[in-house]
This record gives sequence, structure tokens and C-alpha cells, in this order.
Amino acid sequence: MTASNALQKLVYERLIADAGVAAVVGQRVFDNVPAGAVFPYITFGPSDVFSTDAACIVGRTETLQLDCWSRLAGKLQEVKTIADAVKTALHGFDGVMTENALVAMRVISIRYFRDPDNITAHGVVTVEAMVEEA
Repeated sequence: MTASNALQKLVYERLIADAGVAAVVGQRVFDNVPAGAVFPYITFGPSDVFSTDAACIVGRTETLQLDCWSRLAGKLQEVKTIADAVKTALHGFDGVMTENALVAMRVISIRYFRDPDNITAHGVVTVEAMVEEA
């Protein structure tokens, strides 16, 4: 499994196992939103990878975007609750990867806004993970 896929799997498993996240979205954490999905939910967005190799160590810093979605007449309250739950679950998380090693994980930013339909509230949580590759 690639380091990026392993990291996404680790984040996914953490989110669906976290009581704070589950209290708001249940198990609705998607890589690709299925037809008819019920709001609110979380999706994986774009990610960026930067090489952080050092002497005898192959490393990467990967930035993941997690999108939080709500439809309470455009109100931001629920999406803020989801994003804060994601931050609590992931910031400083010391998870174990099977083939690679998670060195550190932190939430580096959160944004909230309304989508142009004025019904959908959107939160963007940016997570930075440092990984030592096998």
C-alpha cells in the first residue's frame, strides 16, 4: 500500500472510531460520496506531498484536506461542530501505520463558509502529517 493510501486509511479509521465525530456524522466519512448520502458528512479532498528525506530516511510531509458538509439552511453551526470534532480526533494523533511510520500529525487550519447554493455549509480542515516511509 502506498504511503498516501496508508495515511488516508489511518485517518479514515480514526474518524469513524472517534466518538465526537460519530456523534455528528455517524459513519458517514467518504472518499467518494455515494448517491443519496444523508447530510452531514465528511469527505476526503485534495492532498499534497512534499519530500522530507534526510540521511538514510525517506520521508514525506502530506497535507490532507478533509471537507465537512452540512445542510441546515446554510447555517454554519453544525459544520463548525463537525470540523472541531475532526480537529480533536486528529490533532496530535499518534496512530500506528502497518508499513510506514507516522511521525506527527497536526491540524494546521480550519475554514468555514457557505456554498453558492446558500443551503450547504462547508468546512475545510487541513491536516499535516509527517510520515517516514518504509
